[in-house]
Amino acid sequence: MVGMAGLTPLGHDWPTIRAQMSAGKSGIRAMSDWDRFTSINTRLAAPLPPGWGEKFDRKKSRTMGPVARMAVRATEKALQQADLLNDARLASGRMGIAFGSSFGSPGPVTAFAELMTTGTSRTLNATSYIQMMSHTAAVNIGIYFGIRGRIITTSSACTSGSQAIGYAAEAIRFGKADLMIAGGADELDVTEAAVFDTLYATSVRNDQPHRTPRPFDRDRDGLVIGEGAGVLILEEWQQAVARGARIVAEVVGFATNSDGNHITQPHPDTIEQVMRLALEDAMLQADAIDFISGHGTATEFGDIVESQATAQLFADRVPFHSLKGYFGHTLGACGAIEAWLAIEMMHDAWFCPNLNLETVDSRCASIDYVMHHPRTLSVRHLMSNNFAFGGINTSLILRRVDNGTLCTTAQCNG
Repeated sequence: MVGMAGLTPLGHDWPTIRAQMSAGKSGIRAMSDWDRFTSINTRLAAPLPPGWGEKFDRKKSRTMGPVARMAVRATEKALQQADLLNDARLASGRMGIAFGSSFGSPGPVTAFAELMTTGTSRTLNATSYIQMMSHTAAVNIGIYFGIRGRIITTSSACTSGSQAIGYAAEAIRFGKADLMIAGGADELDVTEAAVFDTLYATSVRNDQPHRTPRPFDRDRDGLVIGEGAGVLILEEWQQAVARGARIVAEVVGFATNSDGNHITQPHPDTIEQVMRLALEDAMLQADAIDFISGHGTATEFGDIVESQATAQLFADRVPFHSLKGYFGHTLGACGAIEAWLAIEMMHDAWFCPNLNLETVDSRCASIDYVMHHPRTLSVRHLMSNNFAFGGINTSLILRRVDNGTLCTTAQCNG
């Protein structure tokens, strides 16, 4: 992995995000403009800070809704960090894209709804479908940067970003690509909040945005929708070394499976199994994992099941946190954003606590939740887990790399 970048409600760069986390701040806001939507209960969300979408060329961005613009902007930053921006490799056919989102941009859907209900539409145009299609982010990245290799689209809700990273790593491992742009993005829209509101799964602490969401906490009352994008640039190891790239981490394990059980109720056995499969893929034992970045959405059933599955495999040995208390549930972006931030934390040996976790729900398993204060930890292997509607589970294992050199046990132990 030679480059990474993202957009989150806490900021666009790691030093800013870390400072916000250190201060216990979140990107959750009360959305006063949602007051007109009287059929939903939540008024909370985590929007990106203003100004993130500036400086887009109008001609180049005409096929992009906000979700595609987020994806392109984050990709540009990641390519720049990887020293690949404007590089001939982009158009070589050996660089590909694995990218996903829950949906495209919801806005253009109204044009089709108007057509269906009235027989005509004032806003339907040649780019309406392009902006709303589920693979809009992937294809707009390809067009904007002239990528000519394979495209893998992962529209799997909350596992879109993590599946993209895993499939990108597999494409390189099996010789189908030398470089891959991998990640996920989702934009904030009231319709996405409504999806969870109808399931009674959203937080309604509308007058206390700084106190919610509360993953694994006894007093949690649901999730908060966020938005953002995360992008990692994966490259075949020897090629990256040969060109002098700064390698920041290695994807050593990936697994994905399905519960085959229920649309919205995860199953602890298959969640445990996906973690075991990722360990097998990485050829590691469970005791090699030094930290776990959990999914932790602050929904009752999800938190309980995830904690139980984690305890079945790791007991209370491995420090564990969820990042969603800081910037909400970014849906298709969360797996990529969380992997990016996990790598930054590994390099800083600094791990933020679960925000708003004050009293662990007694129904959640007894694991080592990082609470109240950051932890200073030397981490060689980190596991990042995500779970989606339909019982789709993913687990990634990332190995820290220091200055392009694999972190050895001795190095990691100081």
